[in-house]
Amino acid sequence: MQSTSLQRPISAWSLAGLALLLVAPALAQDAFTPHATLKPFAGKAELLAYFEPFTMEYRRREEMRRLQLEEQRRRQEAARRTWEEANPGKTWMPTPPAPPMPAAMSMAAPAAAAAESITNSQSAGVDEGGIVKLHGRHLVILRRGRLSTVNVDRHALAPVASIPAYGPNVPPGGAWYDEMLVSGNTVAVIGYSYARGGTELGLFNIDDKGGLSYRATYHLKSSDYYSSRNYASRLVGTRLVMYAPIPINVTHADPLARLPTLRQWQGSHSGGEFRPIAPPTRIYRTDEALKADDYGVTLHSVTTCDLAQPELRCESSGVLGKPGRVFYASEKAIYVWAMHGLANASALFRLPLDGSAPSALKTQGSPIDQFSFLEQPDGKLNVLVHAGGAGDAMWRGEKPGGNLSLLRVTVRDFGDGQASAPASAYSPLPSAGGDSLQNRYVGNKLLYGTGAGWYRPGQQVRSTLQVVDLKDATTHALPLPHGVDRIDALGQDAIAIGSDGSALHFSSVQLAGKQPKLVNAYVRPNASQGETRSHGFFYKPDAPAGGLVGLPIRGGGQGGYRQLWDEPAAMLYLRNDKLRLSEVGSLPARPGIGRNDGCQASCTDWYGNARPVFLGGRIFALMGYELVEGRELQQADNTRRLVELRRVSFAPGSADYQP
Repeated sequence: MQSTSLQRPISAWSLAGLALLLVAPALAQDAFTPHATLKPFAGKAELLAYFEPFTMEYRRREEMRRLQLEEQRRRQEAARRTWEEANPGKTWMPTPPAPPMPAAMSMAAPAAAAAESITNSQSAGVDEGGIVKLHGRHLVILRRGRLSTVNVDRHALAPVASIPAYGPNVPPGGAWYDEMLVSGNTVAVIGYSYARGGTELGLFNIDDKGGLSYRATYHLKSSDYYSSRNYASRLVGTRLVMYAPIPINVTHADPLARLPTLRQWQGSHSGGEFRPIAPPTRIYRTDEALKADDYGVTLHSVTTCDLAQPELRCESSGVLGKPGRVFYASEKAIYVWAMHGLANASALFRLPLDGSAPSALKTQGSPIDQFSFLEQPDGKLNVLVHAGGAGDAMWRGEKPGGNLSLLRVTVRDFGDGQASAPASAYSPLPSAGGDSLQNRYVGNKLLYGTGAGWYRPGQQVRSTLQVVDLKDATTHALPLPHGVDRIDALGQDAIAIGSDGSALHFSSVQLAGKQPKLVNAYVRPNASQGETRSHGFFYKPDAPAGGLVGLPIRGGGQGGYRQLWDEPAAMLYLRNDKLRLSEVGSLPARPGIGRNDGCQASCTDWYGNARPVFLGGRIFALMGYELVEGRELQQADNTRRLVELRRVSFAPGSADYQP
């Protein structure tokens, strides 16, 4: 965007323009200022008083159980004496007492035991935790519980370092090291430990030569954050942002025991001392009182840590709400949509990243996943919701939903949680049909459709891609000869990808003009997509109306769940030329590389294991433990063809490591 010079003669027109320029920042700021905010607790006493009715009920029931057990023991003792008097010399064999009845209100305990972007991120300025990142001239890769670096400088392609993605004194059993972010010379690995019961944050140093060294490990008390679609961490500038749901057992004698706390691992099984990072004054609530049928509420917590500081300092805020959740990160705030089971009533929380107080809005239904949200620069928020949703935790986003609507509100509509989004804010949308709903915003359009998702695609699939204009919610239906397993942007236009049961289809969609239309289709026989995660796709523009598409593929008719264990068959590359799609070529995977890697943790690829990488005009394919480079060559007939240049293995013990 070109800047406008203010060096011109002063006139009434220019004074008015200058005044408008001065007012504009204030207007923009006001657009992101809610009319009210949630009320924090004044301190520990007020927070305890909030839970007191349920704590008292818990204590009453515990006392009743104690008295019942005491009476049972008394009766058994009397029965023993009576029996022994009637049967001298014989051994008393008591009837085992019945197990005590559980408290009706108890909740199940948590499970124990400015570089070139290479990530297909949702929001500009917000990086997402992934399995491959860039640091200088090195790719940093997280795979099966290990961190590795590969030199990709100029024409090089050489493994440099490989170390465990956990500390030397951290027992890896029961832990999953899921995603990674790079800030400066710090690599942050985010995972979840079932053994230690919380989010695990590992910090590593990386130098300009690609060397890696362990720095520290921190544990944050939380429940499992895993989602089949979303990512738990974001990076905004140098600030690491982590979302974590924390169940609060309101009937427990100490309901505050689960408030966010952090400790540094000290090299023993007990770790270090947990210290609070969210005082009661950083815990917020709406006007809704807890109900007797609440089996516990969830503290939806957002923790931020500045990775630019030599010593890690983190702080957390949280909102009390229902347990089901979908969360979305914009450059300004974290949004958490909280709902209970399949209930329609829900709440939408907005937690600003500048540390100011959260705000909320009562809502209906549930989003499908993070891609159901779009915060626009003018302060408007759009959310695709469906009836009967349960959030996106642990494959819940894959479940079919009910009626669809587009919710359109502004940040100014958010407040202290008393107000509800009016019925007029919901625009009914056509049903998508099918099971696994995919949705994505491209420009000022919302696109959605259904496919197989993680499951095996059905034969002879026919589906419809719906395109919604955000200005007036008008909808256009585009029939497709395939399911919709992925929707993404091709610049200002879009692409829909899915299977018909045996072949993989790529359909380009023109969004400009009076109404959207299908332009072109490429069909890859006997193929299905090899990754369900959003990061598995990447589009690299290299011309005003053209660029390269990269996507892992595997054999036709195979379900998306195969990414958990299997490497893809190949990385497929298509050229987009004014929405005309043509194959450039593919880079095949070699099966069995690193099969005997001695994996100690994260031995299932929950986040997949393959990514297309476009870097400085070069083309790479990350497939399992291999990194392959290709080059696009111009042919005599003006077509283009992809050829393989080199490949290396960074598997532990690989011969490709140079001494």
